[in-house]
Amino acid sequence: MLTTDQKGAVAELEIARQAADLGIGVWSAYTIERYDLIFDLRPELVRVQCKWTPQCGDVIRVPCHSNRRSREGLVRRSYSSDEIDAFAAFCPETDRCYFLPLEIFENHLAIQLRLRPTRNNQAARINWAKDYEFAATLGRLGAIAQLGERRAGSAKVAGSSPAGSTLF
Repeated sequence: MLTTDQKGAVAELEIARQAADLGIGVWSAYTIERYDLIFDLRPELVRVQCKWTPQCGDVIRVPCHSNRRSREGLVRRSYSSDEIDAFAAFCPETDRCYFLPLEIFENHLAIQLRLRPTRNNQAARINWAKDYEFAATLGRLGAIAQLGERRAGSAKVAGSSPAGSTLF
């Protein structure tokens, strides 16, 4: 059984890995910030708060707040656009990551991403998980379009390092 800190670390690493697999530059915060990672979506930098999100039946529930214990009890704190730009969530049951821009989900206590149709066939105001998977969401933001512009293959060795550092 993983602790909440361990779950957070696993989620952060998996989110970074899946973003890197899509060709997105990923940086980690080295100071105490409300965001965990920075995504380079070229030309935009996006502050990302990472979340571990288990599947609950037909939905994935993404918490949009942090909790900490104090002398007064549990303290819940939400996120604002001054602190983060988006949530990224890792669901271990689906083995997928989801990207949720704060501009769409600001002031939510939690976001529910639906995996399967509702039993009453409701279709309006449903957040479908597939619409927020990394490839779908980050692709709409233009990050994946740049992959075709990148050089194919790996760099070839050209001799000395750096080139021109030897006389002959």
